[in-house]
Amino acid sequence: MDEGRTTVMVVDDNLANLKVAKLALMRAYDVFTVPSAAKMFEVLGRIRPQLILLDIAMPDMDGLDAMRALKSGPATKDVPVIFLTATADPENELEGLALGAIDYIPKPIVPQLLLKRVELHLTVESQRRRLEEQTAALNANAKEIQSLNENLQRLVENKTRDVLKLQNAILRGMADMVEARDGVAGGRISRTQRFIWELINGLEAMDLYRDEMREWDTNLLLESSQLHDLGKIAVPDSILRKPGALSPQEYEEMKKHVEYGVSIIERIESEVPGSDFLKYAKIFAKTHHEKWDGSGYPCGLAGCDIPLPGRILALADVYDALTSSRPYKEALPHAEAVSVIQGERGRHFDPAMVDAFEHVADWFALAASTGH
Repeated sequence: MDEGRTTVMVVDDNLANLKVAKLALMRAYDVFTVPSAAKMFEVLGRIRPQLILLDIAMPDMDGLDAMRALKSGPATKDVPVIFLTATADPENELEGLALGAIDYIPKPIVPQLLLKRVELHLTVESQRRRLEEQTAALNANAKEIQSLNENLQRLVENKTRDVLKLQNAILRGMADMVEARDGVAGGRISRTQRFIWELINGLEAMDLYRDEMREWDTNLLLESSQLHDLGKIAVPDSILRKPGALSPQEYEEMKKHVEYGVSIIERIESEVPGSDFLKYAKIFAKTHHEKWDGSGYPCGLAGCDIPLPGRILALADVYDALTSSRPYKEALPHAEAVSVIQGERGRHFDPAMVDAFEHVADWFALAASTGH
């Protein structure tokens, strides 16, 4: 047997048919002829053909029963089978096709027709196997690519977490430095972030500004709020740490911390364009001293011309200032701070913001008492 040639098995109880089939196919294929289904299964224990030509009408075990046995065996279920038949019986043909036969060839056998039909089906079968192999290879490659992508994604996520941790650590260090220069007890930044968070919750609970806030990355917003007083780094200590009231000239100089902070953030933005974090940080730095009635600074914005993050921080910042000790004043109790804020409804603060504050005022008191 030539290992490079395709093997075809012909099963028929008529020796003349076996001879005709072998003569027709032997130049192109290695042909095994067997006279019965029982003999076929015996031979299949030693060789594995690429195609079986199987007579239907045979004694002992006919072709249909032999086909059932072939399809039930793990080693033979994928071997393609063509039935040979001397009778035109549609029911038999349908049953054979249902069992898995790929074609019927009528008898008496016409050698040239037999050769062409076998060539056709072996070509189709070869292409089918090649397609299965290619599909299996593609699936294996897809799994490998998926695994590589998952590993890369995990690597990116880990690196991103590391970068965010570093960024937050730097931000916290900068915020702590501002607090230390400002002469304010530690924890102010954390408290202010908590107050912002509670105001956002209050606004959502009362269905206020929900559509606008839905567009925010709230975690990024909260982190960026740490930079709202960044400009105080540039304010002289004699003003920043003065224990008494500021003179009008000193107050004007103190107000410049807004410009200084915005300028610092814009310089960073020029190196990192398109950052939502810096966009939020600049809004906080620039607008948290604006007032609802237009009397704030630096731009004298009024009403909803003041960006919503700035209106939120304005109230949070004032509450923290009222309830915290300063070199020039004592802390107010929570109830008095609430009263002061309520009195500034429509003047310093957005009326809707005061409504939200009243809704979550107890949480403000808890945050102020615990320091975070």
